[in-house]
Amino acid sequence: MARNKRRHSTGFGYIGFGNNQNVFNQYANKPFSSLKEKLNSETHLHYQLNFSNKKLTKSEKEVIKNKIRKAEKIRMRKIIFIFVFVFILILFVIKLLIDSFMSNL
Repeated sequence: MARNKRRHSTGFGYIGFGNNQNVFNQYANKPFSSLKEKLNSETHLHYQLNFSNKKLTKSEKEVIKNKIRKAEKIRMRKIIFIFVFVFILILFVIKLLIDSFMSNL
């Protein structure tokens, strides 16, 4: 089985591309590679990232999972509290509007 060619000759040309060879050829440099490096450096500047590449024990994994679950429960409680507060506030405003509308009749 023959290997596919990476580079195409511009002899067969596509309409609309002007038969430029740089349209058809693939470049070795990866797109956005400089932006990826910049993002990586900015991330390390703004956040304290402490990565370790040791294997975690089962108990350490459980501690991490429990921390994540606890944080998620706290977050959900905050969301529910804010939702209930806003919902009650909206119901109160609607009741006031209905009362004022009925008193004007």
